[in-house]
Amino acid sequence: MNKNKNLQDFAGVIGECVKCGVCQAHCPTYQLSRREGAVARGKIALAAALLEGGTSLEERLQEDINMCLMCGSCVSKCPNKVPTHEIVGAIRRQITDNEGLSLIGKGVSTLLGSKALMNGLIKGGALLSPMLLKKVPESSGLRLRFPAPGMQDRTVPKIAFRNLFDRLPEFIEGRPDKPVVGFFAGCSITYAYPEIGEHMVSILNRLGFSVYLPKAQRCCGIPALSSGNGKLVTELAEKNVAAFKGRDVQHILTACGSCNGGIGEHYRTMKANFESFTAKVIDFSVFLRDTGLFEDLAGMEKWPERTRVTYHDPCHLKIQGITREPRLLLKALPNVEFVEMADASVCCGLGGTFSVQHYQASKAIGAKKAHGLQESGASMIATACPGCIMQLQDIINHAGMQVKAVHLLELLAAALSPRRS
Repeated sequence: MNKNKNLQDFAGVIGECVKCGVCQAHCPTYQLSRREGAVARGKIALAAALLEGGTSLEERLQEDINMCLMCGSCVSKCPNKVPTHEIVGAIRRQITDNEGLSLIGKGVSTLLGSKALMNGLIKGGALLSPMLLKKVPESSGLRLRFPAPGMQDRTVPKIAFRNLFDRLPEFIEGRPDKPVVGFFAGCSITYAYPEIGEHMVSILNRLGFSVYLPKAQRCCGIPALSSGNGKLVTELAEKNVAAFKGRDVQHILTACGSCNGGIGEHYRTMKANFESFTAKVIDFSVFLRDTGLFEDLAGMEKWPERTRVTYHDPCHLKIQGITREPRLLLKALPNVEFVEMADASVCCGLGGTFSVQHYQASKAIGAKKAHGLQESGASMIATACPGCIMQLQDIINHAGMQVKAVHLLELLAAALSPRRS
């Protein structure tokens, strides 16, 4: 049973859009196309017309709904906080119910629906990576040797043969006086950046916490949500909630902004009894702030040679107001000289499956980050979302800059590691 909200469930809030146009200045796809159908108020008008039976989802209107990153940038600035990203999700599910999944949607659903298939393809890709990938000269990352149409010169991370669950046990015991915390890893950390997950677990264990990393956990559901597959989102949500019932955990930490938006923000909107699960979901930076770690870091001796680092706000954290904690962490790190960049909160252009379906548009949206990054003089750009890391590194490489995109946890792990004399 599909437990996501349908369009009718948003009838009340749809009427709260006053067509003021504030969203125009903050919508990445509108800034690119300047078409009214691309902006939030245009999509809200379409949603209202669909509810009233005044229009149908013809091909042109489907294109407008498809050209949305579901980043929530419009919601953050909307005076009435109309949840356009959720409404777009409901329309996409209606399109899927009426016409079936797109080709990309079918591919995403097949992959996310089978953990065994995901594991097999990733391990096969890792073995074949010398054939599939080539190093980017004088830069960071790899590029596809045989890119799909429209994906020329896309930068991708190296495929890890041993994923996070191959590397770590399901339970890592800490001090008896400290509670058990769960860790929701997500697909990107599990398969593309397992070292980030290892850093997370190591830091939590260093602080004395026992860590529960259930192997039964699945994708958060954001890619399925983006492609309109509500049934799969429900299936993944139910499996994730069940996976964390194996132990009594005080919190469920995420180190991925998108995953936090999935298992926290979206699961809370679903027509299901997930409250006891979602109430435990917390971003790692908020959790670490509450442990007092930031104060301990700030009291450490500053390194004589610090790395100049700036920060990019992942959309799924920004929309929840989690912008201060990552910056406080960076400012406290003894190995970092933090500098704010212009347009730090502007979407990088990834948008789940958006960057797969519309890579050229995704790349053009992301390119707008390059000027602020260059002006900052930073040699690293940190963020709290692995998907953003992948997108940012692609942006950086296309701009020809010598900058590395990293996760906050990589910098924190370096600060806590014994320094070489």
